[in-house]
Amino acid sequence: MAIEVKIPSVGESVQEAVLTEWFKQDGDVVEKDEPLFVIETDKVTLEVTAEASGTLKIQVQAGETVAVGTVVATIETGGAKPAAEKKPDAAPEEKESRDKAGEAAKPEKAEEKPAPAEKKAPSPEKKAPAPATAPGEYAPAVRRLAAEKGIDLSRIKGTGPGGRITKGDVLLAMEQAPAGVPEECVPPDELGREGEPAEVRKAMSPIRKRIAERLLEAKQNTAMLTTFNDVDMSRAMVLRTQYKDAFKEKHDISLGFMSFFVKACVAALREIPEVNGFVDGSDIVYHNYQHIGVAVGSPRGLVVPVIRHAERLSFAGIEKAIVNYVTKIKENRLELADLEGGTFTISNGGVYGSLLSTPILNMPQSGILGMHRIEKRPVVVDEQIVIRPMMYLALSYDHRIVDGRGAVTFLKRVKELVENPERLLLEV
Repeated sequence: MAIEVKIPSVGESVQEAVLTEWFKQDGDVVEKDEPLFVIETDKVTLEVTAEASGTLKIQVQAGETVAVGTVVATIETGGAKPAAEKKPDAAPEEKESRDKAGEAAKPEKAEEKPAPAEKKAPSPEKKAPAPATAPGEYAPAVRRLAAEKGIDLSRIKGTGPGGRITKGDVLLAMEQAPAGVPEECVPPDELGREGEPAEVRKAMSPIRKRIAERLLEAKQNTAMLTTFNDVDMSRAMVLRTQYKDAFKEKHDISLGFMSFFVKACVAALREIPEVNGFVDGSDIVYHNYQHIGVAVGSPRGLVVPVIRHAERLSFAGIEKAIVNYVTKIKENRLELADLEGGTFTISNGGVYGSLLSTPILNMPQSGILGMHRIEKRPVVVDEQIVIRPMMYLALSYDHRIVDGRGAVTFLKRVKELVENPERLLLEV
């Protein structure tokens, strides 16, 4: 019985996806719920698992763009394993009955041969990076492309699961050393450091294309402006240090600074509702709830999962929601629904060391808060110059709906609440 493996639907607006990577080879035996491949759309990256156990027959290779619902493989269930088990069992019995002496002699010679083979194996690994993939395990598309372009697969280091060589690895090798042209013959000005090419061209992934489109759309279709302030993180840091162990013990989650800012933004959005709204044609849509998007960087691009009804969540609830999304992103389990419906966004460039930046709006939202790194700086407190851990904040907003007064008031309110975190708990 053959079970079809199809590209799943991840949302009404998504019609096609790129099959970016297979975790299994054609003919491999797979188990139920075992990850088979990764698809990437313009919004999400998702792992697809096996619906049943059996032998995998791949029909669409990695790197191809396919429509939702397309059959990319089949899983042959039943009969595959028993057939494979009978042949090895029958062959040795026939040989033993025919010539026991001959069978006893052959294993001794066979055991002597692998020894020198094992000694020879390390030598090519020292000369050039050896692929983790055995020669017989290359995907058909990889072998075909390598043969057409004259690429030596033994010189390529695989980046796929388990060190397997992917089609992308072969394409990259072609860019670094064009087929038919020895690397030493390439003019020096066409090579970068350590013999690398001066230029590498890669196709944009669907997510990267979508990010580019959205950012350009925000710049062209909104009257975006940014206002700045700084916040003294002293009291928030003291509070976090004082209670982080008890917080972790009770809630089984670490206390971070993001929950402080989410709570502060929720309070500020209630006071300045236009920052929590958006322009829809000639109307302004206001929200009486706060769905806070938190920008998270991933290897495939920036994604903004949404913490729904953040106004109802405690510090622990916010931290658990963030950790849950980070885990889903790492495991390629993020769903389209996780990214939709946000009314305001927070982006923390400080985790990468950013001192100051102007975040771009996440349309159709009218506001986005940019956090930055905490840095000790001299500030004046009660007529005295003191050293305090300071953070710059940046609020980008759509000036069509948010006036300067509202934007500045919003950011000032966030500053006041983070600098006095007790007010977040008392809601004053």
